[in-house]
Amino acid sequence: MELDEEQYGVEQRRARRGRLTGIALMCAALACFSCLDTTAKYLNYHMDTMQVVWARYMSAFVLAFFLFNPMSHPGMLRTRKPVMQVGRSALLLGSTAFNFYALKYLQLDQVLSILFATPLLVAAMAGPILGEWIGWRRWVAIVVGFCGVLLVTRPGAGGIHPAAFLAIGGTLCYAVYVVSTRILSRYDSNETTLFYSNLVGAALMSFVVPFVWTTPENLFIMFLMVVCGAFGSFGHYMLIAGHRLAPASTLAPFIYTQIVWTTALGFLVFGDIPNSWTIAGAVIVISSGLYLLYRERTVGPRAAA
Repeated sequence: MELDEEQYGVEQRRARRGRLTGIALMCAALACFSCLDTTAKYLNYHMDTMQVVWARYMSAFVLAFFLFNPMSHPGMLRTRKPVMQVGRSALLLGSTAFNFYALKYLQLDQVLSILFATPLLVAAMAGPILGEWIGWRRWVAIVVGFCGVLLVTRPGAGGIHPAAFLAIGGTLCYAVYVVSTRILSRYDSNETTLFYSNLVGAALMSFVVPFVWTTPENLFIMFLMVVCGAFGSFGHYMLIAGHRLAPASTLAPFIYTQIVWTTALGFLVFGDIPNSWTIAGAVIVISSGLYLLYRERTVGPRAAA
């Protein structure tokens, strides 16, 4: 009996470390996504949005292929869920296209505030689809964090551009993408899932880009087209790895940490100066994330539920 209890304790600590590692990977992935969105918004001023989407996927595919390919990783192309892999990749492509178009008309923080509805959608779907139910304390933390984001952007104050509906479409695609990522993590490797994510997007956009192609103005723009894919590929690899270690409902609320990166990059690149509302909202968002981290460190998902 004592040995069983000791083994149970070891397994619980190992699972908790795995969840914390998953959270760290999730936060790093979100930092990459903030850089990706910033780069995409900048490129929108120099070329058609569809060309930006193509650059994001084609460069990501080429860069990832050097590291993970069927020659260096035999069997990487084999997937136990081929239809889901293609569907998940199409959802990611749809989310990217919707959000890139929204970024053409909206500020970074406006698009991000709509994207922050993702944890609520994921939490709602994770229970019936994945069996990963969460308790009322986490629901409260999610809602409080979302209120903090609303405080930053104050939607409705002065009206909102119709492009917000594009961001809503991107959010819906992304929420289903997150849930399907968690499901696929049970069947396929990180490398396999990343390969199909980039392959489907690059293949589909290659049919579109000839109709909107504009020759890059200079080497810097070409460099940003490559960097755009690097941020996307590296970020999604960490996202996939994180979902292998922690439940989707646990990771989803940490999407709120992206507001910190986005605010900083908006100031550095586009000169958007955060006001008092932004600072107050960021404090609420960070506090919500710290509370969720505290729950993971002290009680874990089972006790929290």
